[in-house]
Amino acid sequence: MRELQSTKAIFDQALRKAQAGNAVRIKSVQLVLGEIAELDPDMIQEHWVELSRGTPLEHAPIHFRPITARVQCMACFKKYHPENGTIQCPHCGSFGAKILAGEEFHFESIEVDDE
Repeated sequence: MRELQSTKAIFDQALRKAQAGNAVRIKSVQLVLGEIAELDPDMIQEHWVELSRGTPLEHAPIHFRPITARVQCMACFKKYHPENGTIQCPHCGSFGAKILAGEEFHFESIEVDDE
């Protein structure tokens, strides 16, 4: 259910962008997806296909630009990449961390067919 709501919001942005440019056919759509966004890319793809039927975005493949996760320990303040999604500081062992990157999910761009 989370994927449907998130995908619908992103789809609406992409559709508005396509319509604003009077695009007849969209070649591809670029989305940003963070490594720890807790969203399933396969489910996003399925929802996208359903949402795009009968729109200029129909048949336009979506591509994900991955964002690597990065966190900062709140105990020792060192930055690190959480291994296997575990947010335990490899420097001091603390579990408290501020997420700096990796939770993103947003529309980035569309590629329009000029013909």
